[in-house]
Amino acid sequence: MIAVRITKHFRGIPVDTSKLKGLVRAICVRFEVRQVVVGIAIVDDVEISQLNARFLNHEGTTDCLSFDLSDGADPQESKVFDLIVNGELAAREAARRGHGAGAELALYVAHGLLHNLGFDDATREQADLMHRTEDEILQHLGYGLVYNTGARSQ
Repeated sequence: MIAVRITKHFRGIPVDTSKLKGLVRAICVRFEVRQVVVGIAIVDDVEISQLNARFLNHEGTTDCLSFDLSDGADPQESKVFDLIVNGELAAREAARRGHGAGAELALYVAHGLLHNLGFDDATREQADLMHRTEDEILQHLGYGLVYNTGARSQ
């Protein structure tokens, strides 16, 4: 079972929760994760900055934070993932880059979930693979190219 729960602390953009849930389900199916609970919190700059400082000891805002809250390392066990995505940043970036805030928010969800599934973006090669995978998934689901549409500010 793939369960997705979405909470909205930031309401400055319209959020199609059914489409975001479909995105999570599609990514989980693609990577053969069959037992998972994914929590998504949509927050603003202030809240994500506070969480970024608290959990990662980083200053400032970010696009997403992802946490694997699963009990064990056994790949057969049920997974529990929490994603915190910045709706306020999504609105700014979408306006700057010329696509919808929903697509930008979907990028943040995909990015965080891919981190939980073992992707990393610490090196140039890892980041290239991760961003190509994000765009492939988002294109397949009708969002279009989101990451690779132009220069990013984050």
